[in-house]
Amino acid sequence: MEETILVGDDLMLGPPSPLIPPDIASHVLEGVELCDGILKKLFLCLQINDIEPFCQDEIALYRRCAENRDKELRQRIEESERKLGQLMPEKDAKERATQLQSEVTLLERRLVLASGMQGMEGFRQRWSLHGCLQDTKKRLEALEQGVEKRKPDDERIIQEPHSKKGWRLWQ
Repeated sequence: MEETILVGDDLMLGPPSPLIPPDIASHVLEGVELCDGILKKLFLCLQINDIEPFCQDEIALYRRCAENRDKELRQRIEESERKLGQLMPEKDAKERATQLQSEVTLLERRLVLASGMQGMEGFRQRWSLHGCLQDTKKRLEALEQGVEKRKPDDERIIQEPHSKKGWRLWQ
């Protein structure tokens, strides 16, 4: 039976951790476990042993924790964008959608340019850009879903004085 030895680059098998937009970061990060204890233990193990094969359990545990954290963060980001689409004034929601669409276009162009890079650095850039592109597209889709589920303006005007949460609290 052959034993598989994990190295730090094995953490790059899935998508990279999502980038959290500053305007919704406080809502997204609220109550999220960040795996700090596991990460400190992994770095301590690497410093003591200076050889990664002795840290297999820590690498596998950190990878699992990071995957769970990233999955939860992505869900919260999409949920926040969906809520913003429902609560923002229509003009602001359209501006936000336009901004996200321009980010998608920019990331697509950067990904095309990175496709010409060779070696590990080219792989890392493509991996990172691809993850950012997918996350931004999902944010745009979630925002558009929120806009589609908006209540007609007449109903929103009646309900707004009673609601304590508004879209401005998200900024």
